[in-house]
Amino acid sequence: MTPSPAELPPPDSLRCFVEAARLLSFRATGRAVGLTPAAVGQRIQKLEELLGVRLFHRTTRTVVLTEAGLAVLPYAERALRAGAECARAARGELGPPAIELILGTRHELGLSFIVPMLPKLRAAHPGLTLHLYFGSGPDLLIRVRTLEIDCAVTSSRLTDPKLGAVRLHEETYVFVGEKKLLLARPLRRPEDARRHVLIDTSEALPLFRYWRDAPGAADSLAFGSILKMGTIAAIRELVLRGEGVAVLPEYFVRDQLERGRLVRLFPRVKALSDHFRLVHRTDDPRSAVYAALARTLSSLPLQ
Repeated sequence: MTPSPAELPPPDSLRCFVEAARLLSFRATGRAVGLTPAAVGQRIQKLEELLGVRLFHRTTRTVVLTEAGLAVLPYAERALRAGAECARAARGELGPPAIELILGTRHELGLSFIVPMLPKLRAAHPGLTLHLYFGSGPDLLIRVRTLEIDCAVTSSRLTDPKLGAVRLHEETYVFVGEKKLLLARPLRRPEDARRHVLIDTSEALPLFRYWRDAPGAADSLAFGSILKMGTIAAIRELVLRGEGVAVLPEYFVRDQLERGRLVRLFPRVKALSDHFRLVHRTDDPRSAVYAALARTLSSLPLQ
């Protein structure tokens, strides 16, 4: 059972004890701490009563540590050093505090953005240690809410009042297909869609709707079939193999677009965008830490 604050040894009693153990004289201890020998004796007696042990064998001529005193001494010295460190920390003399956070992110974003940026994050936040957890958007939000992870980078929409977020990067989307596939089976008109497979993460088509709901998009594209692949990495792999078309985050296919391996479909339609956010609990006292981390993440290029 942890003692209450009232039961903890007072710092002035600990200081008198440590000095008396060093000097083995209450008179010399009094001079060292600015008290009378009687006041030193009172403080040490108070400490002995609190601990329930004798700390010194005392006579009119000698002061000697007991076995209990010898056992207590290193901890009393450590407690005084800790008190001094508390004061230095409050004055900002010890630098940034050591903080460990578990940051959640989806697998693809973590490997392409977070992991490569870890050295820069360490340099910008020297007192911060980041541990990573990989999961899906809904899973990440649930784990932040239940305190299984501290925060998460995600573009998932927030509806839980217990969760707050700081915006990071805009996430733009593109409707793409593999070049050879589109040469063999063009997709230029809505009626061409029936010759193609649409690939998305789930039956709700959360990626395709960024294009479908954009101004100027076709009201409906009747695809030949829909394939559900669960993750954007799996979708990109199948699209690159020419097995279907998909809406994907632009940063995730930028290289393939620049090399001409992938082609933008209906390029006049600007798909809707979203934002990556650093999500944390609204009642988390470390909001200033999250704000600083978000500023750094926002300054680093999304890749």
